[in-house]
Amino acid sequence: MGAGAVTPAVAAEKVPVPVPLDGVGRALNLQTPKIAGELPVPMPGGPEGPRYVEGRMLPDRAVPRLPLDAGLPGAGLRTPLPNLLGHGFDHLGADAPAADLTTLTPGLAVDTPLGAPNPDHYGLPDLKLPQAAVLGPLLKTVPGANVGMAEGE
Repeated sequence: MGAGAVTPAVAAEKVPVPVPLDGVGRALNLQTPKIAGELPVPMPGGPEGPRYVEGRMLPDRAVPRLPLDAGLPGAGLRTPLPNLLGHGFDHLGADAPAADLTTLTPGLAVDTPLGAPNPDHYGLPDLKLPQAAVLGPLLKTVPGANVGMAEGE
C-alpha cells in the first residue's frame, strides 16, 4: 500500500472564469466567440507599525493604514469576423490581463496638546497646539490591454 503525497493548499492569486458558449455554437451551427475572465483574490497585508517620534507623547500614526493587495479583473475575447479580410473566418482578439492593484486604507495621525516635561516649570509639560492629520488612501495599478486581428479559426 503506497502513501500518497499530500501537498499543502496554495492560495490562488487569480480565479479563471470561462464563459461556456459551445452549446450555442452547436445549436445554431455557427462559430461563437471565446470569452474568458480572471477574477483576482484579495490578499490582506499587515498594518504599518507605529512610529515613535521624539517630542511627541503619542506614536506618529495612531490609526495605521491597512494594505490590501488584489488586482483588477482580466478578460480575454476572441470572436470570428466572417470574410472581412478575405476567404474563411478572420478573428478579432482582445486581451486585458489582470493587473496588480495595491491599496492602503486611510489612517489617522494625532498628537496631544502637551509637550515633553519642562524642568523650568517644575517638570510640568509645556502646552502646544493639538495636531491631527488624516492620511489619505492609496490606489496604485498599471492596467493594460491588447487588440489584434488574424486569419484562421
